[in-house]
Amino acid sequence: MKKVSGAGKALSILFAVIWMAGCAGSKSTVDDAAEAEARRAAEQAAAEEAAAAQAAQEAAMAAQQALEDAAAAVGNVVYFDFDSSTLTAASRDILDAHIALAKTGEGSFRLEGHADERGTREYNIALGERRAKAVMDYMALNGVASYRMETISFGEERPVAYGSGEENWSQNRRVEIQ
Repeated sequence: MKKVSGAGKALSILFAVIWMAGCAGSKSTVDDAAEAEARRAAEQAAAEEAAAAQAAQEAAMAAQQALEDAAAAVGNVVYFDFDSSTLTAASRDILDAHIALAKTGEGSFRLEGHADERGTREYNIALGERRAKAVMDYMALNGVASYRMETISFGEERPVAYGSGEENWSQNRRVEIQ
C-alpha cells in the first residue's frame, strides 16, 4: 500500500468538497427549475380561470341583453277585448317575454289597468283593476314573485287614443307594464 502524503490528503479532501458542492448546486438548480415550472403552471391556471370567468360574465350579459331586447320588441302593453279581463294568446306572448326578463332581476314594477270610455267611472275602475290583476296572476303563476308587482287602475281616466269608435276604444283597453 502506498502512503498518501499530507498534500495528497489535502488535495483529495479539497476535491471531495468541490465535488459535493457541485452536487448540491445542481440539486438547487433542479429545485429552482421545478419551482419556476410550478409557478408558471399556477399562473397559467389562474389566467385560464380568469378568462373562463370573463367569458361566463360576457355570456350572462349577452343573455340579459337578449331578454331585454325581446321584451322591448313585444312592447309593454297588453290589450283586452271589450268588457273583458281575459288574457288573449297575443297577450300571453307579450307577458312571457316580460316574465323571462323579470326572472333575471330583483326590481319591482307596476301594472296599470285601463278601460275605454264606455261604462260608468266606477265600473271602468273595477274593470281596469281586474285586468291588472289578471296580468299579475299570470305572471305570478309563471314564476314572478307577487310582492314585486303592484296593480293600479286608472279606468277611463288616461286614454291613449281620443275619440269614439272601436279603433280608439281598443287602444284604451289595456294594461301597461311600468
